[in-house]
Amino acid sequence: MPTVALASPDDFDGWRSGVRGLVQAGIAPESVTWQIAGEGGDLFGGTTAPPPTDAAFSVPKAFIDLARRVICHRDPERFALLHTLLVRLRTTPGLLGDTADPLVHRITALDQSVRRDVHKMRAFVRFREVAEDMGERFIAWFEPEHHIVRLNAPFFMRRFTAMHWSILTPDLCAHWDTAALSFTPGAARTDAGGADPLEATWTTYYASIFNPARLKVKAMTSEMPKKYWKNLPEAALVPGLIAGAAARMTTMIDASQPTMLDALRAEASACTRCTLYAPATQTVFGEGPSDAALMFVGEQPGDQEDLAGRPFVGPAGQVFDRALAEAGIDRARAYVTNAVKHFKFEPRGKRRIHSKPMTPEIDACRAWLDGERAALRPRVTVALGATAARALTGKTVTIGKVRGQAIAQPDGGELWITVHPSFLLRIEDPAAAETEYRRFVEDLTTIAARVAALTG
Repeated sequence: MPTVALASPDDFDGWRSGVRGLVQAGIAPESVTWQIAGEGGDLFGGTTAPPPTDAAFSVPKAFIDLARRVICHRDPERFALLHTLLVRLRTTPGLLGDTADPLVHRITALDQSVRRDVHKMRAFVRFREVAEDMGERFIAWFEPEHHIVRLNAPFFMRRFTAMHWSILTPDLCAHWDTAALSFTPGAARTDAGGADPLEATWTTYYASIFNPARLKVKAMTSEMPKKYWKNLPEAALVPGLIAGAAARMTTMIDASQPTMLDALRAEASACTRCTLYAPATQTVFGEGPSDAALMFVGEQPGDQEDLAGRPFVGPAGQVFDRALAEAGIDRARAYVTNAVKHFKFEPRGKRRIHSKPMTPEIDACRAWLDGERAALRPRVTVALGATAARALTGKTVTIGKVRGQAIAQPDGGELWITVHPSFLLRIEDPAAAETEYRRFVEDLTTIAARVAALTG
């Protein structure tokens, strides 16, 4: 049985040379073994396929373009299928136009799959900046369905010509040094490094342009399948943006109907009660429906919240949204705010590091928090962390002593106290982090049941 050796799974030139010799020798496709280097050999051995002769034969250019893409598919039969199609094209030149033909139909489906994968790679590759002795370099991690790295690399070379970049994938890595394109064996996800300062800016921008009025979840997940989410910094925001869409729509619809919360929000936007307003980007007021029976109070906005002007949209917010979903709480029906409305931070290079608010700063914001509670009159208020508990009770609280208990309030509602989601992010041991996360979800589940009981 003739054997054709290919240098790689996407070795179009090797396949083209091999198939030309096979066709010229009249060897049937079903009698050929296609062998990719490094993937083992024919158990029973075989003879080397005849080399092509000097005599050339023509094929439609459309077939060459089609074959160049289909070779990149992971279907192990792709080489034989294309060989068969080539043989038939020599006697039926118009075969490619016959979409009803089973062989053409199958190869066209392979081509479409590769085209989709090429498009997804171009859409979902996200570069991260890494520091190197030779200067700045950008690295991206992507997990393609097919062997498209070599096929797609010229696109990135043209688009990011002046940028030193690497795209790492499990099978093959592409590198561009602003002068030459090169390839190396596959890598691991950890080789791509972590987030860089630009990611926070990008996710904040993504959150700010999200339009709840145009939300179509099925269309969005179809265009941006969930399997790509783990490598997209903005994808972590999607569950929260979807969860908050209804609340934001309510805000948009009610914009022409001023409420007490609207008046408080407008007044707080110019707050100078403490010095935190000066370095902060803006006041981050609470958000949610004006008839919310459940109110969550956190500590203060973080870096991403300060830029976006919305509470709980950063890393802690993502943990919060996930826990709410597991506890069966619809964030769109809850009111979410912070004890302190401005971001307190310490500059550290290009980054802004969270700094815990002091008692005078908490007390300065107390009027806004009291105003929110008076406007809402929630049946249940949840303090997330010690700062929120201090703002709501007027005293220092040990969370472990009061956690899981309903504290009666003068207005007839209840106060529950639990940890802040950021506490979960600071736990380094994975097992301990998972244990504490489960406790947090249990707290929220209990609170959800309590809200249901109070509201009937």
